[in-house]
Amino acid sequence: MNPESGRKPEFDRKMLEALVCPVTKGRLSYDAARQELVSKATHLAYPIRNGIPIMLVDEARDIE
Repeated sequence: MNPESGRKPEFDRKMLEALVCPVTKGRLSYDAARQELVSKATHLAYPIRNGIPIMLVDEARDIE
């Protein structure tokens, strides 16, 4: 049995350099604990599901 088979795919941090906030086109930060990409300018957190960032405003979570 593969010991990694039960693990979620990890987000490639190199991808973070290429991704920008879809609203402001600004930088994003990576929150590993919540598996989100955070735009501090818009106060939105975009989820990462199965290692894939979901860069849709409708899918983003409001943060304070």
